Amino acid sequence: MKNLTAALVAATLSVFTVPALAQQASLMGSRASMERQHQHAVHAGYTFTGTSRAVNQLVEAGELVRVNPSQHVAIHNVSYPYARPAVKTLIERLAAQYFNACGEKLTVTSLTRPLERQPANAASDSVHPTGMAVDLRIPQKQSCRTWLERTLLALEENEILDVTRERNPPHYHVAVFPEPYVNYLAGVQGQSREYTVRPGDTLSRVASTMGTTVAQLRSANGLRGDLINVGQKLVVPGSGSGNSVAGARVIAASANTEQISAASRAPQEITHQVRRGETLWRIASRYRTSVDAIRTHNDLAGDLLSVGQVLRVAMD
Repeated sequence: MKNLTAALVAATLSVFTVPALAQQASLMGSRASMERQHQHAVHAGYTFTGTSRAVNQLVEAGELVRVNPSQHVAIHNVSYPYARPAVKTLIERLAAQYFNACGEKLTVTSLTRPLERQPANAASDSVHPTGMAVDLRIPQKQSCRTWLERTLLALEENEILDVTRERNPPHYHVAVFPEPYVNYLAGVQGQSREYTVRPGDTLSRVASTMGTTVAQLRSANGLRGDLINVGQKLVVPGSGSGNSVAGARVIAASANTEQISAASRAPQEITHQVRRGETLWRIASRYRTSVDAIRTHNDLAGDLLSVGQVLRVAMD
């Protein structure tokens, strides 16, 4: 279960009391997951719309934006085709990757729903009235179901969203959380951003959440080890943003010839041929690097990959 926001610029993660992910990512919903979603909506300051008029007011204010059908997205029987801007961005990015992997559109079956239009079996603290949730049709093809579920669960493991496979009616309920998704996007788009350390964080956990590596965090912040403190602000580098400068700072601080030699040594490079269903995030996780690093190393403008495409991956 994780966080999302409407802005697509660097944002500072503040310390707040949303519980950390306590179990392995799963498609099984729970009372705890609903409470977590609700807490994130409250923390983001989202309005729980009660009526159609309230939805329209948020649309007029620009807090909700229209999600349109496209070459990658199908909208099926959606009464209020509006969502938080970041949710729209996630839908469009996920749909493009899904189309590339499966050759069919991603179908949206529900977005914002005011309280007066919630189904009888909806939870009382559902986040659909806030516009931060989207329901997706379950694909008929097993291979497409597998791809979509694995991708959503991977994002859930990185605390970007929460996904549940609902039975009545059958669909995937995806709650997108504000701040982590904004920071994830900043990383993918090559922007530096700032992260405030929270209780329970480790350098490895921060690197995973922010889509970077421990080595890059150490370099950007002049860290010699893994010790970080609650409330500490970490710079998370984007593509071409300060790695060499921060690295020089670390080298200068340690008058050790062996360390200078190691820091200046060129990384090993391998090649990876894209297989059906793979995404940049999955490839980056496999080789313990970042999406941003692969995009930069291969001059990729976006996230779309083609089956058979050869990528160069630099490894420390």
